[in-house]
Parts: sequence; C-alpha cells; structure tokens
Amino acid sequence: MSLEDRLRREIAANGPLTVAQYMTRCLHDPQDGYYAARPALGAAGDFITAPLTSQMFGELLGLWTAESWRRMGAPSRFILAEAGPGDGTLMADALRALRLEPGCLEAAELYLVETSSPLIQAQQRRLGGAAPSPHWVPALESLPQDPPLILLANELLDCLPARQFVRAAGGWAERVVGLDDAGRLTFGLSPTPAADALPDAGLGAVYELSAAQAAFAAAVGDRIARTGGAALLIDYGRDEPGFGDTLQALRGHSRIDPLSCPGQADLTVHVDFPAVRDAARAAGAQAGPILDQATFLGRLGIEARAQALARNRPDVAPILMRQLERLTSPDQMGTLFKVLPIYASADFVPPGFEEA
Repeated sequence: MSLEDRLRREIAANGPLTVAQYMTRCLHDPQDGYYAARPALGAAGDFITAPLTSQMFGELLGLWTAESWRRMGAPSRFILAEAGPGDGTLMADALRALRLEPGCLEAAELYLVETSSPLIQAQQRRLGGAAPSPHWVPALESLPQDPPLILLANELLDCLPARQFVRAAGGWAERVVGLDDAGRLTFGLSPTPAADALPDAGLGAVYELSAAQAAFAAAVGDRIARTGGAALLIDYGRDEPGFGDTLQALRGHSRIDPLSCPGQADLTVHVDFPAVRDAARAAGAQAGPILDQATFLGRLGIEARAQALARNRPDVAPILMRQLERLTSPDQMGTLFKVLPIYASADFVPPGFEEA
C-alpha cells in the first residue's frame, strides 16, 4: 500500500493532519518517506544544493571552519560536525581546505548527523577513506559532549516541519490536510480557532511556525554555550518576520502540488531565521547577524577563488563563472539564501561577519 493510501486511511479514521505532521510523514515515514527511501540529489535528481553547484562552496566553508578553529585558540581536540550532510560533497570539499591550516585536521573529530540510510550510504562512498575518519550519529545529542563543536548545516532547516495558520474571519485557523468528497487529499482549515499567540494580519494571510527549526537552533545554542565553538546555518528563508505560504514540493527540479505524490518529492518551507536566531540566543549562545549568501561568500573571497581556479583551468573558466553566478547572483541563490552564525562568546568574531 502506498504512503498516500495509508495517509488517506489514517485521515479517514482519525481526522486531518497538521501541515507539520504531513511533512514529517512524507519525508520520514520509515517505509515510504522521501529521505528514508528515495532521496535524489544532483542534476539527475530532484534538486541541486550549493555544494553540488561548485566545489568553491565547500572549500570556503572549510576555510571558515579552519579560521574559526584558529580564533577559538586552536584547541587540540574539537568536534567537526555536519548536520544533514547530503551525499558528503560539502564535507569532502571542506576537508580539502582544512589541510591548509596546520594542525586543524589533526585536531578534528569528524561526525555526520544523519538519519537517512540511503544518504548515509552515499556519504560512506564519498568519505569512507577520508581523514579524519567519519562517525555517524542520528542526532545532535549523540555527539560527544566534551570538546568544542564546529557545526555546519546547509539546507537542513528548510526540511524541518512547520505548521501553517490562515487568518480567517473568526481569527487564526490552522491549515490541515484532510480529504475531499472524493476521498482525495486536500487542504482545509481546522474548525477550532488556533490557541497559539500569533501576530495580527489581514484576512487570508498565512503564518508559518516551525517548532522543529527553533528546537534545532536551541540544541545547537545550548551545546555551544556549554562547551564552546561555533555553528554556521545556511538555507533559503527570510531575515525578517513575515507572512506567506512557502510550502513547496520539488520533483525532477520542478515544483509540484505538495499533495500530489506523498513521499516521492522533497517538501520544504522557508526558514524563519529571526526565530532560529532567537532560539539559539535563548539557549545561552550568541547568534547573528543574518547575512545573505552573496555577501557572506563575497567576504570569504569567492570571487578571488573563482579567478584562481579559472587561471589554472582556463578550459573550464566559463563553467566557473556560471557557478559563481549561481551561488551569488540576486536572482539565483545570492539573496534568497541566508547565513546565520551561532557561537559561544561575544569575544569571538565569526569569520565573514566582522563588518556586520
């Protein structure tokens, strides 16, 4: 029985699902969830992330990691972790850059935070021979708790579930996934007014609330506040509070109806970076400012890196320039994607954020 059939039976028996519950089932159902069964990254898959766009992205994050380690006082032991490491490309590129900082690679203990069996297999193929040798854990809480932590997370938060609320005539009502008269999945509104304290807005406005995004940031903030370190969260989303329906499903690099094929497409929402920042701060860490990706990569020297690669390989220079444009252009990833640092001490200045 397909995931869609099972969801329809469940809704018929128990009532509608919240959007957050629907996202969780579609992405992580043990039998048919997208990440549990069929994650498809890259040109032949459903979507392309920044690390798959260009090696420059992972290399610059590796340099960011090395400089962060140096500014932390170059501890003799630290945890280098990536949460949601995709197929391992970002970390493979980052490790190559870490070799340029004497002592950094030797001090690092590498951990990958991943729950998807197919993606773990892809990461093992790409990083199985890496130095340091990677370890896999299912959650942040499973990381060793003693050494300082440097954490990278690229396009992870957008996959964490969010609830949606619609401003109706009687107040805010939660959007749910139910069944129409023909038994097909459809969006509707809960008849019970939302109990959550939500901002005022006009009729028809949509407000998204992700406890999962906030919980992740709080866990990172708590760990870094206790043991020291820094984290870098990169994703597409907003840098100011706002409204709007951002739920989307991607399949074959095209947007499709999020209800059309549960478990067979990637479901995402835009990240509420102000809420993520506030959750990390509430947990005791420093967080912010929020930069757009173009500004951040520009400060790390992506243009100089692209020019150096082009000089060494003039035959691929046009490709490199297209990659640079993809990562930094305002009409591509440059402004839609945001970057948020989380760190332990106000005395620590995250690389790339000196001018903010």
